[in-house]
Amino acid sequence: MKAIVYTKFGPPDVLQLKEVEKPAPKDNEVLIRIVATAVAAEDPGMRGSPGLNGLRKPKKTILGSYLAGEVETVGKDVKRFRKGDQVFGSTFPASGAYAEYICMPEKGALASKPVNMTYEEAAAVPNGVLTALPFLRDKGNIQSGQKVLINGASGAVGTAAVQLARYFGAEVTGVCSTTNLELVKSLGADKVIDYTKEDFTQTGQTYDIIFDAVGKSSFSRCKDSLTKSGIYLTTVPMPADILQMLWTSIAGDRKVRFAATGLRPASKKKKELIFLKELIEAGKIKAVIDRRYPLEQIAEAHRYVEKGHKKGNVVITVVG
Repeated sequence: MKAIVYTKFGPPDVLQLKEVEKPAPKDNEVLIRIVATAVAAEDPGMRGSPGLNGLRKPKKTILGSYLAGEVETVGKDVKRFRKGDQVFGSTFPASGAYAEYICMPEKGALASKPVNMTYEEAAAVPNGVLTALPFLRDKGNIQSGQKVLINGASGAVGTAAVQLARYFGAEVTGVCSTTNLELVKSLGADKVIDYTKEDFTQTGQTYDIIFDAVGKSSFSRCKDSLTKSGIYLTTVPMPADILQMLWTSIAGDRKVRFAATGLRPASKKKKELIFLKELIEAGKIKAVIDRRYPLEQIAEAHRYVEKGHKKGNVVITVVG
C-alpha cells in the first residue's frame, strides 16, 4: 500500500510517499481503507523535531491521527462492524492515518460515518470536536444562557467550540482575525471580536467561560474578564496557569482548568464520536475545511499548516 513515511525529523520534505506492507487485522481489529485524513496542528511539530515520537529518530514512521474510510475486512471476534461499513475516527495518541490502510481495534475511537457528510468532511471533524467537547462540557460544565468566549475561534478546535457552545445554548463570542469574522459568524457566534483591532480583555465584558483554543492567552490576563464564578479553559497551559490551576482548585471562585483530551480512553472518544454523528446528522455541527490536498502533496499541506493560519481543517484525500 502507499503511505507517507518519515525516518528522520526535519522539514516537510522528510515526508516521503512509499510502498509499505499492507497491515492485516488481528482478531479484535478492523482493516480500514482510508479515503481521507487530516493534518492536525500538532503534526508538523511531531515531524519536525524530537519529542513524544522519539529522540534520535521517529518511533512511529507514519503520522496522521484522524480518518474516514470503509471497512475492508474484520477480525473473527469483531461484532460492531462489517465489511463495507463507512466509518470515521481517531487513532490519537497513536498515528498511522497517512496511508491507504490502517488496522484499528473494534473498541477503538471509531464510529459509523455521518450519512450527510463526505469522507473528507468526516475526516475533518474529530480533530476539533474531540478536544472542544470535553473542555466545554466536562471541564467547563457549560450551561444554556451562559456567556462563552472562544479565543482562536477560526481554527480546528475553535470552529468546533463555537458550534458546540451554540448547541449547548450559550451566548457565544468568537475572537479571530479580520479575514475570519464572517466564517465565525456563520458557525453561530452571536458576536465576533477582531483581535487585530480590539483586545477582548479590555472591553469590560465578562464571561462565564473563556476557552483559549490556541493557547495564546493566560489566566492572569483573562481573570478580570471572567464572572465571579467563571472558568478559564486552555488547550496549552502556561507554567503560571498550571500553578493557578492548583491554587484555584482549592481557593477562589474563578477557576483554571486543562484537560489532556487526547490521552483519554478510546471508550470515551468512541462515545463522543457517536454523539458527534448524531449532532452532524441533526444539522448542528458542520465541517470547516480550509484546503484539500492529495496524499502525494502532504509536504505542501504541512507547510501550510505550520504557518498557523489555517481556517478549520486541512484535509488529505488518500483515495480518489
